Amino acid sequence: MRSTSKKARILIIGILAACLAAAIFAFSRPTVSPTPLSQRSWNPKAAAAYLDQRALWWSKWPASARGDGTFCISCHTALSYSLSRPALRATLGEDAPTLQEQAIWNSVANRVRNWKSAVPYYGGSQTDLARSAGAESVVNAIVLARRDAANGKLSDVTRAAFDNMWALQQTTGDLKGAWWWLQFNHEPWEASDSQYYGAALAAIATSIAPESYHSNPGIQTHREMLREYLRREYRKQSLLNQVTLLWASLKWPELITPDQRDTIIQEVLDKQHTDGGWNLASLSWTWRNWNAFARMWFVSEGTPLKARSDGFATAFMTFVLQQAGLPRDNPRLRQGLVWLAHNQDQTGGQWVTYSLNYRRSLTSDTGRFMSDAATAYAVLSLSKAD
Repeated sequence: MRSTSKKARILIIGILAACLAAAIFAFSRPTVSPTPLSQRSWNPKAAAAYLDQRALWWSKWPASARGDGTFCISCHTALSYSLSRPALRATLGEDAPTLQEQAIWNSVANRVRNWKSAVPYYGGSQTDLARSAGAESVVNAIVLARRDAANGKLSDVTRAAFDNMWALQQTTGDLKGAWWWLQFNHEPWEASDSQYYGAALAAIATSIAPESYHSNPGIQTHREMLREYLRREYRKQSLLNQVTLLWASLKWPELITPDQRDTIIQEVLDKQHTDGGWNLASLSWTWRNWNAFARMWFVSEGTPLKARSDGFATAFMTFVLQQAGLPRDNPRLRQGLVWLAHNQDQTGGQWVTYSLNYRRSLTSDTGRFMSDAATAYAVLSLSKAD
């Protein structure tokens, strides 16, 4: 009874907060002007040091171990590191991948080669096993495709990763064209709508793979089912998922219409704060039920979410806006980039973002998960801007 009353109170407060926020936001759209962005206004070396240290910690953390020397390729730390770290190579004068990148590639390749016997990331029911395998198959494919894109040659192990991925694509039902995905009620990548995020990652993976993999006749039926799913479920998605789709569409234009592209960009700009940044909580939910509505304002312990601009939301929005062709001298985009450049932690080199799910110390290892992703995408965004 007490639990029910607590949930009711949280819900009521959430509704009132939503009304107040809507009223405030209506009168606080950003008015910005172009601001110079110096290449030296952020510290690539410090960002690299933070990312390298966190990738090393993750690969050695006992909770991430998955047997035979492999480890979970988490969306927040290992995957974001794999996607972003190569962007710093030229800036820092590096001539080879880092040891941490190689460790991730080796772990993924090991699991791909032993796919049929590998212990799943997460056990439990048959549904849990299917979700674990589906998510891992997509993540494995995009990690290896990103690696191979750098040298222009599609390796045998990457082809095998794609084969594993396509084999687990759903061919019937509401998920036709997508994959079972982890659902731990953890925003933004392990929630009830995260299979859409996973499908968008699969689209990105097939598009960035070298040797024109996307044109392979043997995968066209799979690609068509994937395209149909992403288009069919588009209107139900949170803005964050739609922005991920926009990212995927940049190399696969048929995924969205020009009107949808323009709508996503405008909605992103409408969510920008007056300081030039974005806030993850405001991008991560769409209407599903009253509980989801309350989660827009509170973490699971009932603690109010932070309403201010954060590193991940600002980094991801500015990264995709640039990729989508928004001119670099666009005043709104420039203001977002300036926010990023001015909000790197001067001590640790990272960009800070709070968890949407738990109240955690930002100096703890688990409390840094979202800051890991924030720093990775900040590197991608600012490297693109430079």
